[in-house]
Amino acid sequence: QAQLVESGGGLVQAGGSLRLSCAPSRRTFSRNAMAWFRQAPGKEREFVATISWNGGITHYADSVKGRFTISRDNAKSTVYLQMNGLKPEDTAVYYCAVDAAAGALGKRVDDYDYWGQGTQVTVSS
Repeated sequence: QAQLVESGGGLVQAGGSLRLSCAPSRRTFSRNAMAWFRQAPGKEREFVATISWNGGITHYADSVKGRFTISRDNAKSTVYLQMNGLKPEDTAVYYCAVDAAAGALGKRVDDYDYWGQGTQVTVSS
């Protein structure tokens, strides 16, 4: 059962923007690293961005660096992904994830323990 709920996906034209949100469904993760991944049809799930528990450290995939920004509001137990300058190749289902061990900021799927069910982002050319 999903521990996280994503929202904010949709259809946007190339060059447009979207902001994704991720909130826990049953418990808070204010002391845990969190991340966004995405999965396009026929492809493996890939890392997008990760953020430390206090928001002080972030890492991005090269493909989104300079266009996407990950942030969090622990008072609202919510993590965001601001996506600007969207491209058709950004089309995918976007998932948020949490590292239950509060460990290092991993970039692998296996580094994260809880996942949401995903939100679809479609960028038209």
